[in-house]
Amino acid sequence: MNFYNMDEKELKKLLAIGETNTAEFKEIPNKAFYKTISAFANTKGGIILLGVDKNSNPVGIELSTRFLEDLTNRIVNKLSLYPEIETIDIEGKRVITVRVVHSGYLVSYEGRYYERIGNTTREMNQQKLKVLLLKGKPWDSIITDISLEEIDSDSVKNFIHLAVNNNRLTNVSLNEPQQIILEKLDLLVDGKLTNGAVLLFGNNPQKHFINLCIRIGRFKTETTIIDDKWVKGNLFQQFEETIKIIKQFISVRYDIKGIERQDIWDYPITAIREALLNALTHRDYFNIANFIVIKVYDDHIWFSNPGGLPEGITIGQLKKPHQSYLRNPLIAKVFYLAGFIEQYGSGTVRMVNWMKEAALPEPGYKEEMGGFSVYFHKDIYTEEYLTKKGLNERQIKAVMYVKKKVKITNKEYQEINICSRNTATNDLRILVEKEVLKESGKKGAGAYYVIA
Repeated sequence: MNFYNMDEKELKKLLAIGETNTAEFKEIPNKAFYKTISAFANTKGGIILLGVDKNSNPVGIELSTRFLEDLTNRIVNKLSLYPEIETIDIEGKRVITVRVVHSGYLVSYEGRYYERIGNTTREMNQQKLKVLLLKGKPWDSIITDISLEEIDSDSVKNFIHLAVNNNRLTNVSLNEPQQIILEKLDLLVDGKLTNGAVLLFGNNPQKHFINLCIRIGRFKTETTIIDDKWVKGNLFQQFEETIKIIKQFISVRYDIKGIERQDIWDYPITAIREALLNALTHRDYFNIANFIVIKVYDDHIWFSNPGGLPEGITIGQLKKPHQSYLRNPLIAKVFYLAGFIEQYGSGTVRMVNWMKEAALPEPGYKEEMGGFSVYFHKDIYTEEYLTKKGLNERQIKAVMYVKKKVKITNKEYQEINICSRNTATNDLRILVEKEVLKESGKKGAGAYYVIA
């Protein structure tokens, strides 16, 4: 319902609906009235009708000469808000409408903060309030009261070795005290640890941040779960353990080149590492209700990360060089110094390149379910798989050709297989029927086939 330019007809509709998450009725401007203004400002906005009882009956309110001006001043002084106030006459009674818009900052009344839940006004709980008050500040830079004793010294030492060996940390000595190192990384401020310090180097971060962990599942179908694992610890431990588990969930084959053996995984491990680092670095850590989810299927992997793309960047920009928007700058800096991140803003582009180099489909990037997802799809068209589908040697050779060249024409099929046009036509028809290849839609000389 449109609360603006409300007339008597619109007012009657509102009264008939009753109180909602955006509408409240008060007979007089009492304390509950001001609490509701705070709640509307902190939630979705709304309208308060003065001169209406709880049963939606207009009882009217008597207006002195300065009533509206005084009401406005009281709201401004008590809540620092400037609502739009009007009067409407209904059934011979005067009703005052007080319209409140959603505020860009939290609004308190007498030192307390309220929110609208359903048709009730409630005081905001301290945990939620803390999160909202600090929303404008990066999560990883927020100061904590957590003791320095909860920092894992080995994790700090391992990081220093990585950073020094990568020539990215020149102002730190391996022999410096842990406290000095954390101060130089901006992870210790005035003797107090930041959230980033605890999550990066803590010996048990989940003691304080219970859901800041990773869940990895091996799925046959959406409802058939083969394995389910939780990865906890600090971010360096989560990174190492998650890579280890994913390797257990995917397949590897071996290619002998000269005297060396090369491991060929279902997906480039470099791309998997980058997707995981992207999730750990860019997730919305203010969202304490959710965790990073990784699902490994027979033919694809899905990385789901709480928190959508930062403002100012789109999905379309992720597959080309773009500016990096760091949601957690201290975590990103530490990963960069450790050599885990090569260059800010380049990870999504490099994932595309690594998948292409492995002759696999480009990764899929999506904003969905309140977060950001990365999809890696496996190349199922191996010679073994195609043989099981009943394809002959010519057809398998053609599929391998398409994987390398992207498409194939009837003439090219004849040339690589040294066969007649009729044979090529029949073979290609079967490949289409088996949904291995699909036609381009063009006819005649311009016709070609691609992977289905």
